[in-house]
Amino acid sequence: MPNVRLPLSGDVLQNINPWNWFFRFSGSQVGLVNINLGRSADPQLEEKILEEVGSYGRQLGRIGDVLGILLRHVDLEGLDEDEKTKVAALRTQLAEIEQLKRRSTGATAAERSAR
Repeated sequence: MPNVRLPLSGDVLQNINPWNWFFRFSGSQVGLVNINLGRSADPQLEEKILEEVGSYGRQLGRIGDVLGILLRHVDLEGLDEDEKTKVAALRTQLAEIEQLKRRSTGATAAERSAR
């Protein structure tokens, strides 16, 4: 059978995805389960920051790095016991995070060298 095309009738490709029809009215949410961790005064700006600057984890990591530096250079003698306990807990947490980062970096380097 010959391939016949009418004028202005090039190939027509159309993806048919019923999920798109179902979730079209849900805005930027595309999953069946979506978690909204709170309201933002400017959600578009927050999304742009996450995409272009860094994830919440990266932002918190940088804050933690700076706090660790400040803790090494600040005299903490005037703190009461509760405050010292809180500072010690933060230092412990920062040390644990640093240890996990080192392990992760070491694993990544080992994976690269194995290739």
